[in-house]
Amino acid sequence: MRSLLKKLLTPQKIGDLELRNRIVMTAMHLNYTPDGRVNDRIVAFYEERARGGTGMIIVGGCTINDVSGGTWLLNMRDDSCVEGHAILADAIRKHGAAAACQLYHAGRYSHSFAMEGRQAVAPSAVASRFTGEEPRAMTHEDIEQTKRDYAEAARRVKEAGYDVVEVLACTGYLIPQFFSPTINLREDEYGGPLENRMRFGLEVSDAVREAVGPAYPISFRIDGHDYMQGGNTNREWSLFAAELEKHGASVINVTGGWHETRVPQLPMCVPRAGLAYLAAGVKSKVGVPVIASNRINDVFVADEILRMGLADLVTMARALIADPFLAEKAYEGRYEAITHCIGCNQGCFDHVFYLQPVTCTLNPRAGRELEFKAEAPAKAKRVAVVGGGPAGMKAAITAAERGHAVSLYEKSDVLGGQLNLAAIPPGREEFWTAVEDLDVQLDDAGVELYLETEATADLLAAEGYDAVVVATGGRQAVPPIPGVDGPSVVMAWDILEGREDPEGENIVIIGGGAVGSETAMYVASIGTISADTLFYLFMNNAEDTDTLRELCSRGTKKVTVVEMLDKVCRDVGISTRWTILQDMRHLGIDMRRNAVAKRIEEDRVVVEIGGVEESIPADTVIVAAGSCPAGELYEELKAKGMEVHLAGDAKEARKAIEAIQEGYEVGLAI
Repeated sequence: MRSLLKKLLTPQKIGDLELRNRIVMTAMHLNYTPDGRVNDRIVAFYEERARGGTGMIIVGGCTINDVSGGTWLLNMRDDSCVEGHAILADAIRKHGAAAACQLYHAGRYSHSFAMEGRQAVAPSAVASRFTGEEPRAMTHEDIEQTKRDYAEAARRVKEAGYDVVEVLACTGYLIPQFFSPTINLREDEYGGPLENRMRFGLEVSDAVREAVGPAYPISFRIDGHDYMQGGNTNREWSLFAAELEKHGASVINVTGGWHETRVPQLPMCVPRAGLAYLAAGVKSKVGVPVIASNRINDVFVADEILRMGLADLVTMARALIADPFLAEKAYEGRYEAITHCIGCNQGCFDHVFYLQPVTCTLNPRAGRELEFKAEAPAKAKRVAVVGGGPAGMKAAITAAERGHAVSLYEKSDVLGGQLNLAAIPPGREEFWTAVEDLDVQLDDAGVELYLETEATADLLAAEGYDAVVVATGGRQAVPPIPGVDGPSVVMAWDILEGREDPEGENIVIIGGGAVGSETAMYVASIGTISADTLFYLFMNNAEDTDTLRELCSRGTKKVTVVEMLDKVCRDVGISTRWTILQDMRHLGIDMRRNAVAKRIEEDRVVVEIGGVEESIPADTVIVAAGSCPAGELYEELKAKGMEVHLAGDAKEARKAIEAIQEGYEVGLAI
C-alpha cells in the first residue's frame, strides 16, 4: 500500500541533515506557555507529533528580544531559555523527527500591551492595520542590535540541540516590512529599490550563518506573495529567495500573504493546496529544497505536490494538530483512518486570536495530551448513544475505543447532524470530510449502528443498557413574528437539506447568525457559474474579466438578511467570520443590521430599523432564528433511574468544536 504515495514518505536532505520523510510541521503560536518558557504541556504536544512519524517539527515562533512579540510566546531572548528548549528538542528528536526552532520578530505587528507597554518598532513609522498602533522607525543602532539578537538567538537554538534554525520572514512581520515597497519608506541603504529593501533580511541571514557555522541548516519562511495592493508578488519573493540562498539559507519555506490581506489563506474556503503555486515559483529560482504550505490536509494532495515538482517538502501543521499520527497511518497504508483538518479554525486560529490554548475541533485531545488519556474503564458497559450528530458520534467513538460495547441510534438515514447542513454553502464542503472521518472511526471502534431508528426511553430500558448518552441535537426555533406560519415561510434547515426550494426572486432571511449567513450564501449562489465553467470561459477568452466575476457572484436570487443585532455572523470565529462576510458581499447579499422583523405579509417582510418601519419585498421568507435543545429523552431516562449523560445541542446550542469536545469528555466519563 505504501507505493501509493510515491514521494511523501521518502527521505529528503536539508544540507547534511536527512529527514525520514517530507512532512513538516510548521511553527504556530499555541498559547501553551503563559510565561514564554518551555513546559510539560508543550513538550507533550510536540512529542506526540514526533512519535506519530512526522519528518520535521518546527517549534515557535520564539521571540528574540523585548520588542519582537508577546511575553507569552516561546522565548529565546537569553541563555536561560536554552535548558527548557533542550528538553523540547530532545523530546522531538528521540522519536526520529528532526527538531527545528523558529525565530520571531513581528515588527509593527507587535501589540504594545503584549510587550509590557513597549512601542513596536519597524522600518518606518507606518501605522499597522493589524494592531491599530503606530510603530517607532528603527534607527541604524536598532537595526544593528536586532541583527545581533537574531544571531544570539540562533546560537541558542543550536546549543539547545535543535537540528535546524528557521528565521520567520513572512506574513507581514519585520523582515517583510523591510522588503515591502509600501511599508518601508526609508531613504537610506535599507529603503527604496529592491536590492536595498532586501538588505536587512540578507544581513540577518549573514548574521545567523556566522553564529551557527557553515554546515548548520538554516531555513527561511517567506511569503510567496504579499497579496497586498502595491506589495511584493511571487516574482519579487522568488528573487529574494535566490539571494537568501547566496547568503546561507539551506531551505526556503513558502507561505502566503500578510495578516492584513483580504485574500483568505487558511479557512476551508481556500482550495486544498491552493497556494502551492507560490512554492513552485520560488523553486524555479533556487537550488535548495523548497517547502510548500497552506491548506495541505491530505496525504495524497501532499504527494501530488511533490510528484509534480512544485516543492520538495510540504507543511501539514494543522493537519498534525488534527491527527498527530498522520504519518504513521500513511506508512501503514491506513489512509482512511486519518483525521483530516477541515480548516474550520475554531480550535486553532480562533484560539490564537483570543489568547486561548490551541486545540482542534476534531481532536479534543490536542494540547491536552497530559490531561486526556483514553484509559480502559474499571468495568466495560453496554452503552447506547442516541443521536448521530458530531457530539453523539464522538461520544460513541471514545467510549468504544476505551472498551465499552456501544450502540448508536440515529432516527434519520444519515450520520453527521448539523455538520451536513454546514457543508452545503459554497466553500464549506470540508464539513463533509469531518462526517466521513467520524464515520470511519465509528466503524474502526466497532460501534453498532442503528439508522432510521428512533430510540425511545422504553426501547432503551428494555434493551438493558448500562448507560445512555443523549445527543439528540436541537430543533429549529420559530420566533413569534406575526405571519411566520404563512405559506411563503420556510425554515433554513429545510432549505439546506433540500426539502424546500426558495421560490421567486426576492428572498428574505430572518436571522443573521451562522446558519442564516450560510443559508444566504447557498441561496445567493443559485444560478452562478461553476468553477469548471469559469475555467472554460476564461481559457477560451469567451468573456471579459468583469463579466466572469459577475457570472461567479450574481445568481438568480436577490437575498436580504435581516439581523436584529449589530453584527451579522456574530457566532462565527474571528478568523473565519471576515471571510464569510466578504463572500456575502461578493454575492451581493444585502445585510440589514439592527433590523427587527415586525411581521411577515404576503409579498414582503416589514422590519423596524431605528424606530422606522420599512418593507422588504419577499417571495420567500427563510427563518434562521437559531435552535433550542431537544433533550426530552434525557429527563425520561433520568426518571427511570438509568445512568444518562447529555451532550451537544441537546444540552444547549453549540459550535462544532464545543459539541465534539463535550462528546469526547462524556465518552471518557463513562
